[in-house]
Amino acid sequence: MVNVIGLGYIGLPTALMMASHGVEVIGTDYNKELVDTLNHGKTTFKEDGLDELFDAAVKAGIKFTTDYQKTDMYIVSVPTPYDKFSKKVDPKYVIAAVKDVMKVCPKGATVVIESTISPGTIDKFIRPVIEGSGFKIGEDLNLVHAPERIIPGNMVYELIHNNRTVGADSKEIGEKVKQYYASFCQGEIVVTDIRSAEMTKVVENTYRAINIAFANELSRICRHDNMDVYEIIRICNMHPRVNILQPGPGVGGHCISVDPWFLVGDYPQLANVIDASMKTNDSQPTFVLERIYEIMKENNITDNRKVGLYGLTYKENVDDVRESPTLQLLEVQEHHLARPLKTYDPWIKKNMVKNQFQDFDEFLNDVDMVVIMVKHSHIIENQDKLKGKVVLDCCNCLDLDGVYHI
Repeated sequence: MVNVIGLGYIGLPTALMMASHGVEVIGTDYNKELVDTLNHGKTTFKEDGLDELFDAAVKAGIKFTTDYQKTDMYIVSVPTPYDKFSKKVDPKYVIAAVKDVMKVCPKGATVVIESTISPGTIDKFIRPVIEGSGFKIGEDLNLVHAPERIIPGNMVYELIHNNRTVGADSKEIGEKVKQYYASFCQGEIVVTDIRSAEMTKVVENTYRAINIAFANELSRICRHDNMDVYEIIRICNMHPRVNILQPGPGVGGHCISVDPWFLVGDYPQLANVIDASMKTNDSQPTFVLERIYEIMKENNITDNRKVGLYGLTYKENVDDVRESPTLQLLEVQEHHLARPLKTYDPWIKKNMVKNQFQDFDEFLNDVDMVVIMVKHSHIIENQDKLKGKVVLDCCNCLDLDGVYHI
């Protein structure tokens, strides 16, 4: 039996996937409301294919509880926030989960850390917790790191098809854990050491963050001299060895916007390119806000309350708002003591911020200018309703005349 600890955006799909492919699974989360929701037959967030996967897992016998189980394998998938001042990972949730596992796990058990952590976190924080509980790693208990590699909006597909990394102290244990993931994963599963597994996940997201930062910086350079950044990128990408990403209003989510800071925090004298790239991405919402003010002035819009932000999530067609560029922009705006901009997002059904609308038509009727922060399919399908509005398309997703871009 596998006890999956943490039933959030990563832990829940992982638990459901294993259960629906023949592994006996019990999911544990400290949040009683979340567990009760699952036990009442409902998922806790929107995701393409998740409800179907949930039904399959329930039929296969998955159970949900707030209690840790006595079993031979644990998968820890809890959040790992970072300190915005030190830029270092905060492993408190992983540490707390492992401490609770140690209270119930038998000798011979395997503890798999799926949470994204900075290189060295397991050596510095997790091994001491386990050894302090009276276990000898490698003899009484096995420790593994198998970082997740999925993205909201495409989780179910990526769980099945993406390659995986399993880091272990011994090849034998790595291969045993690999078989659990092989029950559903059709991608290649690489077995390596724990430190390498820690590093690869962070490096993957750092690579993407640096490329996004280049696109964002390029958009500012082109804006300075009134050049079309999208046309320039389109032509450059015709070169067989060039693949420039698209600029946007910022970077959100709990991977690309966070993980690279782990390297900056741990290697402040060495991670210079990473540091500069992350600062570029983090300042992009401020750049967008300044662009909004420019366009307002150009169109004689003098009241912030006549400007609406479309999209609160960090990416299209999900309900995940973690590190959302829109929320970052609103935080910057609040520092200016300006009236909050209006917001609307078809994926967010509860009010999260001031001046948030739940009806799209009411939102449009109340604003003169719309800023597209997220390219939900909803806005692409309803873009004709934007005619007559001043529109700043930060995602280059609309096919309308007279649209402004960043």
